[in-house]
Amino acid sequence: MGAAGSVVTLLARRPLGSTGLTVSSLGVGTAGWRAESPVPLVEQLRLADAVLRHPVVNVIDTSNNYGAGQSERRVGLALDEAGGVPEGFVISAKADRDMRTGEFTAERMRRSLEESLARLGLDRFPLLFLHDPENISWADATAPHGPLAALVEARERGLIERLGVSGGPTRMLREFLELGEFVAVMTHNRWTLVDRSADELLSYAHERGVGVFNAAPLGGGLLVEHPPRTTRYAYGEAHPALLGAVEQFARIANDAGIALAALALQFSMRDPRIDSTILGLASVEELDTATARVADAIPDDVWDAVEAVTLDASTFQDSLIPWRR
Repeated sequence: MGAAGSVVTLLARRPLGSTGLTVSSLGVGTAGWRAESPVPLVEQLRLADAVLRHPVVNVIDTSNNYGAGQSERRVGLALDEAGGVPEGFVISAKADRDMRTGEFTAERMRRSLEESLARLGLDRFPLLFLHDPENISWADATAPHGPLAALVEARERGLIERLGVSGGPTRMLREFLELGEFVAVMTHNRWTLVDRSADELLSYAHERGVGVFNAAPLGGGLLVEHPPRTTRYAYGEAHPALLGAVEQFARIANDAGIALAALALQFSMRDPRIDSTILGLASVEELDTATARVADAIPDDVWDAVEAVTLDASTFQDSLIPWRR
């Protein structure tokens, strides 16, 4: 398959589970959009404008706590310049605990919604995630007057059209899905070339029509290039066994004459259980690079070699950071 065919196939928009939304298989993550970013504000705004006008990519993912609100402000500025949310475009937002005090209450959820709506210039959320509930006990999260109840109430009032859950431990995410309140799920750093923690979660969600987002397919930078510029995976130093797996995949990519990042990105995007892969980007140039990596034609024998790599499950994030109620 040629480059153009690869782009059409992998970047094609897909139904987001049974939500009624259609999303591009590649979405733009904005966790790095902050005041102290090395990328100037104008570049982030150029990227936001380019995504809002993109012929295929139609997802921007943001959160109340990204850049202490700066991510949402930048998305809001771009939406204002564009005259609002383009038809068919999906803004994925998240309700967050107070990052200064740790407060994760119903009242905090209400304030989070108010803050985010104001920054984004929206009157309702088409899709909003309960974010990182591993930072609170299960009992407190699901209490009758707790944070989840506040978001359900906001949905009933029309402030939220669709409710999702986003976080770390995949067993936790599944247990939240089992409550029946969520129509979408977002996992991060747990379905990559070197970490398959989310395997059961992806199947569980997909089989039930829950929309699936897979974020951080490059593991926070470790899978961008080889030799890597970092020895960190996700939010900590990578285990030696995990670094060894990176070496194996880098050799496979090098032997095939493709970039390691292309292999890592397409590993997520070609999975039929994943509706959209969220990749952190900061400039139009990075968006162009990402779409070029999607265009790299990767032969079937390369994917056979990828599947043949034996991974040490003890290095997976879910074994390192287990879910305890």
